[in-house]
Amino acid sequence: MIKYVLFDTETTGNQTEDRIIQIGAMIVDGSGTIEVYDELCSTDIPIKLEAMEVHNITPEQIEGKKKFQETQFYQVLQGLNQVDNYLIAHNLPFDLGMLSKEGFKSQMKLIDTLRCSKHLFPDFPYHRLQYFRYALDLYKEETKEAQKHNITIKAHDAIGDVLVMKLLLSKLVAEVKKQFPAAHPMEKLEELTQKPVELKTFKFGKYKGEDITDIARKDIGYIKWMLKSLELDEDLKYTLEKVLESN
Repeated sequence: MIKYVLFDTETTGNQTEDRIIQIGAMIVDGSGTIEVYDELCSTDIPIKLEAMEVHNITPEQIEGKKKFQETQFYQVLQGLNQVDNYLIAHNLPFDLGMLSKEGFKSQMKLIDTLRCSKHLFPDFPYHRLQYFRYALDLYKEETKEAQKHNITIKAHDAIGDVLVMKLLLSKLVAEVKKQFPAAHPMEKLEELTQKPVELKTFKFGKYKGEDITDIARKDIGYIKWMLKSLELDEDLKYTLEKVLESN
């Protein structure tokens, strides 16, 4: 039976040296059975103050805890690391990168709910998990869902974020059925995860908020400069290269 592993990490920071200090996960199977994991773990890397400010996890809370590779979740994940199962996160590259630092090499199908939400809800100004919590009325459903699984909802808490992500995933599946009625929803989400997003407007710079294709018509030099001079994320680079090809 196919298993869907929805997970989130809290970490010591977001730099190369940083490591996982909390893992939250919900493992769902085709019958609807759900396993919940919420574990703190220790690391030799100090927690950065900026990270502590976000997730409120202090050094005292993880003192004496198991290392991540010794957590119950990690042992279960290793057993589920097969090509038929799904690994799902919001901003998956970050969390998957954290798993890879612990030696995990995924063989699973991958779904990034952040990228999928950008494809399916392109007109939303933001695609953060907490934004969707309110924009899609997920908060109206979360209390009942949390009580069912004995989960406490807190922003920037691994298991709380996973629960919100599970609700978001249901909305994404419904949107796939609407926009791509002939497609298998989970397979389509996996496909969208692999596809860069074509952006409509600039999110920063002197043309912030303006239509990218309009700017390309009147200032193609700016597009070329950005591609040559800036370190761009995959979506913006894809968009600018596509615009440049068509001009």
